[in-house]
Amino acid sequence: MLLKDVDVSKISPMMRQYFETKMKYKKHILFYRLGDFYEMFFDDAIIASRELELTLTGRDCGLEERAPMCGVPYHACDLYLKKLVEKGYMVAICEQTADPSTCKGLVPREVIRVVTPGTLIESSMLDETSNNYICSLYVKSKECSMCLADISTGEVHLFEFSGKEMSNDAINELSRFSPVEILINDAFLSVRDIGDFIRTRLNTAVQLLDEDQFSPEIHTDEVLKQFSVNSLDELAITADSAAAFSVCGLFGYIHETQKALVGRFSQIIRHDKDPIMTIGFTARRNLELTETLRSKEKKGSLLWVLDNTKTSMGKRMLKSYLEQPLVNPARIIERLNAVEELYKSPVELGEITEVLSGVYDLERLMTRVMYKTASPRDLKSLSLTALKLPALKELLNGFSSKLLVSLNSQISTLESVSTLIENAVVDEPPVNVKDGGVIKDGFNDRLDELRGIISGGKDIIENIASREREKTGIKNLKIGYNRVFGYYIEVTRSYYDLIPENYIRKQTLANCERFITEELKNAENTILGANDKVISLEQEIFAELREFIATQLRMVQETASAVAAVDVLSSYAAAALKNNYTKPEIAIDGIIEIKNGRHPVVELMQKDEVFVPNDTYLDLTSNRTAVITGPNMSGKSTYMRQVALITLMAQIGSFVPADYAKISVVDQIFTRIGASDDLTAGQSTFMVEMSEVADIVKHATKNSLVILDEVGRGTSTFDGISIAKAVTEYITTSKSLGCKTLFATHYHELISLENELDGVKNFSVAVKRKGDSIRFLRKIVPGGVDESYGIEVAKLAGLPNKIISRAKSLLEEMESENKKACLAASQTSSDQLSFEKISDGIVSDKLRKTNIDEMNDAELREFVRDLLRYV
Repeated sequence: MLLKDVDVSKISPMMRQYFETKMKYKKHILFYRLGDFYEMFFDDAIIASRELELTLTGRDCGLEERAPMCGVPYHACDLYLKKLVEKGYMVAICEQTADPSTCKGLVPREVIRVVTPGTLIESSMLDETSNNYICSLYVKSKECSMCLADISTGEVHLFEFSGKEMSNDAINELSRFSPVEILINDAFLSVRDIGDFIRTRLNTAVQLLDEDQFSPEIHTDEVLKQFSVNSLDELAITADSAAAFSVCGLFGYIHETQKALVGRFSQIIRHDKDPIMTIGFTARRNLELTETLRSKEKKGSLLWVLDNTKTSMGKRMLKSYLEQPLVNPARIIERLNAVEELYKSPVELGEITEVLSGVYDLERLMTRVMYKTASPRDLKSLSLTALKLPALKELLNGFSSKLLVSLNSQISTLESVSTLIENAVVDEPPVNVKDGGVIKDGFNDRLDELRGIISGGKDIIENIASREREKTGIKNLKIGYNRVFGYYIEVTRSYYDLIPENYIRKQTLANCERFITEELKNAENTILGANDKVISLEQEIFAELREFIATQLRMVQETASAVAAVDVLSSYAAAALKNNYTKPEIAIDGIIEIKNGRHPVVELMQKDEVFVPNDTYLDLTSNRTAVITGPNMSGKSTYMRQVALITLMAQIGSFVPADYAKISVVDQIFTRIGASDDLTAGQSTFMVEMSEVADIVKHATKNSLVILDEVGRGTSTFDGISIAKAVTEYITTSKSLGCKTLFATHYHELISLENELDGVKNFSVAVKRKGDSIRFLRKIVPGGVDESYGIEVAKLAGLPNKIISRAKSLLEEMESENKKACLAASQTSSDQLSFEKISDGIVSDKLRKTNIDEMNDAELREFVRDLLRYV
């Protein structure tokens, strides 16, 4: 039976309550609390049983046919929620809002929260190494605003885009933040290129909201309460701007799904003119910054190389640094100086690392505190972290670099938080405050008094039993307890004649009877009432603890951010020590100079042979473009990527894999490498390649770094050569662009550009030949090569010898034919005898009539002299 088939007038009261709630959340799977389970009915049950592999049963609902039903235990629902959200579903949590034991009739229920990909706060459902952004994208006329928030950490970012570059700018930021959920308005549907990017490139849930869900008139108050401000002006937002709509849409949605307004967010980070390096989606993938291109794994990425962080906050910040390299030389140098101090103090670095190893995720712990979902163990984790902070600050006191001093000043010891929690919460608290035993003895007098009653309850009951045995003479009289009857006096059959009149019969069994007395009932009320009061009072005290900690939000947030930054800088220093990195010089003269540079990932992944380092020199004058020729598999791509990665590493404040590096800040890194797109969106490989090249020539500046690998190979040879040459000319020419470029190609025709264009230099991969075999030395040397080594590469790749031999034969034939064609062409264009003339007149006639095989040498020479008279 499906929901649409239900006759509401005939269903049971409980099912009618379910139906009314479900009608408000038609697009969601409704987790409906019944006792210790979240139950699902009708369509939801059918979907959930399939997606979660649950047994589909049925429940009587007042109709002839039973309602389809399945359920999950409420205490283990996180696992099931995570699975549904990952599969693209939204879940509405419907809870009992009153204690069933105190209710007459139907227990009231209501949805307390809606769970979507972008609104998760549970640590069990989140990746500790990544932010979990939800994004609001609002298009208004020719403007677009994007607001992103991570509810689990309290981060908020705001962008406004306009003009010709609106779509490109929005796409760059979407690729940088990778939101898991995006909210859009109707007008956004007209911006097709952003929509195409979201559909084809991002694994994200998209929701189209009504216009009034973005309205500042409706949702401004929600925004103000979230940030504890009095007006949008305090957030630097103009009331009728696209930014106001995107912010209001996002926080209106957060309010709607969380069913609460919580001042979790302390600030909005505006990115009006972001001082960071732009790295487009394609470059991020090609350079494998956070995951590998093929397997999407962390191992094999730059993040894998640099990640020695010890905290979840540090892991997220490291990823953020990688995705947002700096362009401000002063800020880059500040980071490098901090790393250098840590690098030169390995003992202290080890001690800092050890302290950080015991630090919990302050950002996400505070989110659970603010949303009142923090458990006793969460508060204990907060306290244990706070207790580590004095030692961390003491270690940082020994450093003098500007950044480390600043970070140390931002870190609070959070003494008030740790003192309160340590005094109040037991050392090993239970998971749930309802389980009791959370608050320490001695913290609250009333709680101690109630616990005293409970602990003395055993003596009270035993005293009553002793008095009753003496008074009645029933020697085997005993007092027992069960959850149905409470405390009772049990008398065996042989003593029935001694039972007093004041005993009230409660239960008759085969060999005994059970009774209660007024005194026993009063004692029971005292003992059991004390137990209930203890649980209730502990919950009250725990709620007060959370409320106090919530008042420390800003201090905890600042501390968490500074601790994360220290973790990242320590991670950089550890990577530099482990991998023999050097501190780069940061310049602004346009020069990139690298001595013995190495690819940070390949050198660690390459176990069978020693990595061969290479030099690089690029500038804005005579060395703008390096044209690198050489066959596939020779190391051209690795070399170009390593230059880009070394540049990027320097701009995130990391040491680099080189003996020496001078890096002039670049504003953007562009890559066009291979056909890794697998014919994305139905486009041909060549179309994808040309689109990426078009993006480069459109958006690069003279301060950009461009990596081009085999441009033009997706079409015919002459077309490819022409395009490759034209692209090189455009990028290299200072009037057009003139940016630093590494261009790897197998088109040997491009070698001539060194003599034709100012700023072009030829390089090639050194090759060692021995007989028919070759060996690539992985060394980039000056000068171009005009051999492709295609057959040799095929041999190295493992093609059978039979195929290799046949290829060589075919190559010799084609080369021979090519030489003949060239000879013929040269003869045709010279003053020598023309075959066209030979076919006519006297010469042709004489040749036909003469048998030159019968002539001796003297006769043959005479015959030729005779022919020449007619030419």
